[in-house]
Amino acid sequence: MTALEKQALDEQTMGERAPGERVPGEPALGETALGEAARGEPAPGERERPAAVPSRLPAPLALVRPGQWAKNILVVPLPLLGAAWQWEAAGRVLLAVGAFILASALVYVINDISDVERDRRHPVKRHRPLASGRMSVRAAVVEAVTLAVLLTAAMVVLGSAAVWPLALYLAVNAAYSWKLKHFPLLDVFIVATGFVLRLLGGYEASGHPIAGWLVVTVLTLCLVLILGKRRHELGVSGTGHRPALAGYSAQFLDLVLVLCAGLTMVGYLLFLRSESGLAAGTLLTAPCALFALFRYLQIVIVDNDGGNPVHALLKDRVMIANSSLWAGLLLAFMVV
Repeated sequence: MTALEKQALDEQTMGERAPGERVPGEPALGETALGEAARGEPAPGERERPAAVPSRLPAPLALVRPGQWAKNILVVPLPLLGAAWQWEAAGRVLLAVGAFILASALVYVINDISDVERDRRHPVKRHRPLASGRMSVRAAVVEAVTLAVLLTAAMVVLGSAAVWPLALYLAVNAAYSWKLKHFPLLDVFIVATGFVLRLLGGYEASGHPIAGWLVVTVLTLCLVLILGKRRHELGVSGTGHRPALAGYSAQFLDLVLVLCAGLTMVGYLLFLRSESGLAAGTLLTAPCALFALFRYLQIVIVDNDGGNPVHALLKDRVMIANSSLWAGLLLAFMVV
C-alpha cells in the first residue's frame, strides 16, 4: 500500500468513527496532558514552571520556613478588626502571633524529620534542608527541642486562658504527622483547622468575643487554599509523594474549590453585616473579596499553579493590587 493510499484509508476511518471512539493505541481524552503532568512536564497550553532551586537561607532557618510565617501574621490579629483599639490587647495578640510562629516552626521541623525519605522523591521538597542533606536529622532534633522550650515560655506568659488553642494546635498537628495526613478529605480539614485555631488564639489573647461568621470564613477560605495546593500537587508529582492524593481527582477538586469559594464569600458578607461592628459601607469591599477568589481560582485552574498559596497571595501582582485596594477601603471605613 502506498503512502497516499494509507493516508486516504486513515481519513476514511476517522470519518466513520463514532464520537468518543478510540483508535487502538490512541490515548484517551486528557490522557496525554495527565501523563505529562505526572512526569512534571507542562501540558499543551500550560505555562512552563521554573525549576525549583534550593533555599539560599542557612539550613536551620530554612527548616522553619520563614516564608510561611505570614499565615500567623495575617490570621491571628483578625480579632482586632473593627474592635476598639487597646494597647494591652494588641500586645497580647502580638505575643500570640509569636507563639504560633514558634508552634508552626516546631511542626515544620517534626514533619520534615518524619517525611525526610518521602521528600527526597518530590521535585520541589527534595531541596529542603533534611531531604537535601544540608542538615542532619540530629541537628533538626536539637532545633526542635529549642523551639519547644521557647514555645513553653511564651505559653506561660500568655496564661492559661489563651493557651488552649496553641495546645490543641500542637495536638492536631501531631496526629496529622502521625497518620491522619494519609486520609483524603480529613487531611485538608485538619490543616484548615490549624488556621481556625490561630484565629481562636487571637480571640483568646485579645479578650474579644468570638465572631462565628469570621470563623466560618477563615475555615472555608483556608480550604480553598489547601485544595488548590492539593490540585497542584496532583498534577506535579501524582500520588507517590502524598498517599492522600489517591482520593482526589482534578474534577473533584475543581467542584469543591468552587463550593468552598462560594461559602467563603457568604461568610465574609455575613460577618461584615452582623458581627464586625464596622460601618455598613464595608459591604462595598465585596467586589474585592470576590475578585481575590476569582484570581486564586484562575491561578489554580487556568495557570495550573497554586503549589505555594502564600506566594500566590503575597507575590502575585494582580493579587497585591487588589488586596491593597481592599485594605484601603476597610481602613477608610474603620476611620470613618
